[in-house]
Amino acid sequence: MRSFLCGLLIIPSVVLPGASAQDKPDEMLNAVVGVSAKIQANARSAESLGLQRRGTGALVRPGYVVTIGYLVIEAETVQVSGADGRTLPATVAGYDHASGFALLKIVGSLVAKPLPLGDSKALAEREPAMAVSAAARDSPTLVYVVSRRPFSGSWEYLLDSAIFTYPPVMDWSGAPLIGAKGELLGIGSLIVPDAGAPGTQSPGNMFVPIDLLKPIIDDLVAKGRRNGPARPWLGINADEVRGRLFVGRVSPDGPAARAGLKSGDIVLAVGADEVTTLAEFYRRVWGRGAAGAEVPLKVLQGAQVRDLTVRSIDRVEYFRASTTY
Repeated sequence: MRSFLCGLLIIPSVVLPGASAQDKPDEMLNAVVGVSAKIQANARSAESLGLQRRGTGALVRPGYVVTIGYLVIEAETVQVSGADGRTLPATVAGYDHASGFALLKIVGSLVAKPLPLGDSKALAEREPAMAVSAAARDSPTLVYVVSRRPFSGSWEYLLDSAIFTYPPVMDWSGAPLIGAKGELLGIGSLIVPDAGAPGTQSPGNMFVPIDLLKPIIDDLVAKGRRNGPARPWLGINADEVRGRLFVGRVSPDGPAARAGLKSGDIVLAVGADEVTTLAEFYRRVWGRGAAGAEVPLKVLQGAQVRDLTVRSIDRVEYFRASTTY
């Protein structure tokens, strides 16, 4: 992997291999929009994400933009900026914690053609793509897929096959990943230190596969969320350290905090099932039923092992309702 990454240090062109001249038209880049959000002053996410957030999104249907959800959760106002320089108000039409996507509805119309949704599961390691941020719309970055693997986020978030790319793109939040056919393949979520493989020193970005949007986009448009019961959410941020799950933070007044969990605790088991990784932990919790289910935890607090029961909730209920335009 190291030799492969070193070979990518010089990026020859933003024209993708196998793409014709008309595959990189202005109309494709015009679908990339800027997203800015002013967040409610009393937002629960304000401490970790701030009150002013900026990033990128992609027009995927006439009047609808997909972006990464943390940019607009608990927003008071949202604005979308097009390639023509116009800025239009938008509403948060839908949000999905399981995937991390948010869908914005533009108030007005953009002079742009929506990006078609591609087949992200077919995007293999070593394949090229373009990462395009609104801040550098005219200078997209050629990136390469350096790994496809599961991703566990500390905020009760799990992807089965995230897309990891190199070189790192600094304006990653909500940036579309566009394939050689001009199709949308992913949305930027994070910058990571180990894109090539866990434990390596290979900085890059993690993109959420656009395949996760396809089965839920109609639900987001129609009612703001996916069909079906919501996953149980505890309000725990944890990290894997040498086979242990250390609680780094509990959401204030969230389910875990109310049950007595604290920063510094170690989660040992869900019910009778020992957990040593975030993926195991999440799957055990989600396997207890829908949001509202009681989740029995065995935790180490100081030198004492305690049994706690957390009554889960739907994560969306924890945050302040959006008051956008």
